[in-house]
Amino acid sequence: MTMTTGNSIPAGPSQWQRFRRSYRHLSGFKAGFGLTTVAALLVMGLFSPWLAPHPPNAQDLMVAMMPPDWTGPNVLGTDHVGRDILSRIIYGSRVSLIIALSVALFASVVGVALGVVAGYFGGRIDSAIQKVVEIFWSFPPLMLAIAIVAFVGQGLAIVIIALTAQRWIPYCRVTRAEAMALRDREFIMAARTLGASDGFIIRHHVLPNVTLSIIVMTSFAMANAIIAESSLSFLGLGVPPSIPTWGGMLSDSRAYISSAWWMALFPGLAIFLTVLGLNLLGDALRNQFDPKLKSH
Repeated sequence: MTMTTGNSIPAGPSQWQRFRRSYRHLSGFKAGFGLTTVAALLVMGLFSPWLAPHPPNAQDLMVAMMPPDWTGPNVLGTDHVGRDILSRIIYGSRVSLIIALSVALFASVVGVALGVVAGYFGGRIDSAIQKVVEIFWSFPPLMLAIAIVAFVGQGLAIVIIALTAQRWIPYCRVTRAEAMALRDREFIMAARTLGASDGFIIRHHVLPNVTLSIIVMTSFAMANAIIAESSLSFLGLGVPPSIPTWGGMLSDSRAYISSAWWMALFPGLAIFLTVLGLNLLGDALRNQFDPKLKSH
């Protein structure tokens, strides 16, 4: 039998406790809700043909504007032409997922590339890039997207381009500021003294140091893209009407808001919960990785 003495050293915190203490913001409610929302969006978008109980565009005027029936074939009810609300919400997640990922990807690539180049080199290159930023920044984001779609035409690719047209600017501004702070650091100067090229320094020293900021901004960019796409679809300027979208469902419900509340409620909840989850996830990531907030 093992005997303990009064001078024994107490056991330290376990590895799991140390992990939870170091990443407490990623194990809380915000991160959990956000990750659950992202997972649900991925599952619905990828497996919508198997999850949806009905084809999204199947019309049946005999069951038009049926209220929700939790035990019937139309759990969330039907719209004004008899289409199943639940099926259209599930299929609508595809558009939201594609838009959110594509806009965040393209905006981050363009914004980070321009921001790092402007911040690292400075001088005339920085001035030229900032002039471009000021030109695009002078347009309201949604108005610029509406103008592009109205001029070029509808389509998924056009919507992605229209929403990316200005959403690269936050990436550019943040990475430019961080690159300016990094370019005169000792390890950058040492690499430059050893003969490293500017491209090597940017790839191996600057970009890794701005990665966390990019990750945090991406979650907020995805949420903003979903709201913007829903706004365009609500105005009839999004993807073609044959493709179900949450914003398009809200647009269809305008004339029936007093007699068929479920037509607006459920797609509105889908937008609200998805955007809330992405914002909470971004907030948790910012609290975890922002050195100014780590002490709080």
